[in-house]
Amino acid sequence: MDNHFKFTNSVVGMPLFFVLFLWFVYWMEIRFGFDFDKYGVCPRTFSGLQGVFLSPFIHSDLKHLYNNSMPLLVLLAALQFFYAKQSYAVIGYGILFSGILTWLIGRSSYHIGASGLIYVLVSFIFIKGILTRYYRLVALSLAVIMLYGGILWYAFPKVDDTISWEGHLAGLITGVVLSLVYKTPEYKKPIKYDWEKPDFNSAEDKFMQRFDEDGNFVNLVIEEEEVGIPIEVQSYFTSNLAVEYEIKVNVKSES
Repeated sequence: MDNHFKFTNSVVGMPLFFVLFLWFVYWMEIRFGFDFDKYGVCPRTFSGLQGVFLSPFIHSDLKHLYNNSMPLLVLLAALQFFYAKQSYAVIGYGILFSGILTWLIGRSSYHIGASGLIYVLVSFIFIKGILTRYYRLVALSLAVIMLYGGILWYAFPKVDDTISWEGHLAGLITGVVLSLVYKTPEYKKPIKYDWEKPDFNSAEDKFMQRFDEDGNFVNLVIEEEEVGIPIEVQSYFTSNLAVEYEIKVNVKSES
């Protein structure tokens, strides 16, 4: 049985809590008339650095919040179930580094929304599954790219000027980097053969020495020092066991 994946309360609880917190922040904004947009990422300004941590929790309107909520529920649940050991680090560092990169490359405007984190999750889950080559994670990668592969277009400029393509691109790059940084040795295929070992040297392998560089079968050359003392072949058989012979006369009877 596959014991790599275990369903826990956090698989449902963590995504649900995260998304509910986003809705709570939006409710606070409209209920008390706050304007949280100014706490977003404002590129290359000192005050705009606060948006690195705050912008994922701020949304411009209800449609913006709803469009981010559903992918976050699905992707965070998948991350927590399949990559439980790396999930919180991916979320934390994903928000941090995608925000910093947006601050560096973004246009002079306030960049808000959790879409950057969505791009982190999509790229991390997809690339990580392909790199591990574990069949369930590869299937997850294909499912993610089928569901959310279309959003990759919005990581490029001139597609939609009303969105922060810089934040999307920053999230995409951050997810790829995190997938390379965080290793998952528990999903590696166990070594069964000598040729699968990293220190395997085909030149020292007796079986591989039977083939030349073109893959043709050849006989091994026996060097003189390997021959040793010649073996004397005797023309008769000797034994240390005593042998007793009993001679019986074959008597024919006539009728």
